[in-house]
Amino acid sequence: MKGIILAGGSGSRLQPLTKVTSKQLLPIYDKPMIFYPLNTLLQTGITEILIIIAPDHAGDFLKILGSGKEFGCKFTYEIQDHPGGLAEAFIIGKNFIDDDNVALILGDNLYEDDFSEAVKSFQSGGRVFAKKVTDAKRFGVVEFDAQNRAISIEEKPQTPKSDFAVTGFYIYDNSVVQKAQNLQPSPRGEIEITDINNLYLQAGQLDVAFVPGEWFDTGTFESMFQANVFERTRQMSKKT
Repeated sequence: MKGIILAGGSGSRLQPLTKVTSKQLLPIYDKPMIFYPLNTLLQTGITEILIIIAPDHAGDFLKILGSGKEFGCKFTYEIQDHPGGLAEAFIIGKNFIDDDNVALILGDNLYEDDFSEAVKSFQSGGRVFAKKVTDAKRFGVVEFDAQNRAISIEEKPQTPKSDFAVTGFYIYDNSVVQKAQNLQPSPRGEIEITDINNLYLQAGQLDVAFVPGEWFDTGTFESMFQANVFERTRQMSKKT
């Protein structure tokens, strides 16, 4: 299993902060934001990690993260010239992924949970992680049947069919590369991760698990603040 951290994008919702640095390098309590999704991957035992970054602040990522030796792993870097959708990560990372399965995590997503077992038990298809939210319109939304089986996933719906969002950690088998290459851009001009998930879902190959612990998508000032408070509280509780 290889890992990808997608840390591109312009961070427009966090301006003016992102006029001078990348969103994923902004601090969450005492560490740069990207350290948290990196730690999520490292906890699972993944040691080969591709970091996809925007060109404007590429040098800053190299300065902070280096080769990966400090973290006990190996980093590869690729540039995403323009935000082209989350699923574009599999096209950019095609050579890196090679013949392996892959776990993708978004560089602005913070998890309390350890996904080691979810990665170790993965064999084929796709596996995503859903969480109940209060603002489902911001996310890909999973609809479940009476037996809690996923029956549809819709990207940023105006009328969500549930209040469960697909969070920013995804595990796929190697066929995800070909699936991404065959996708047409959405009306937003992006290659959508929801389209990837629906391909697996329609084939009966998508496992939707639930996130029991805290999860933060820190793309807004409010969610960044909440993540800072959570991380400070968590660290303080360890010291008492």
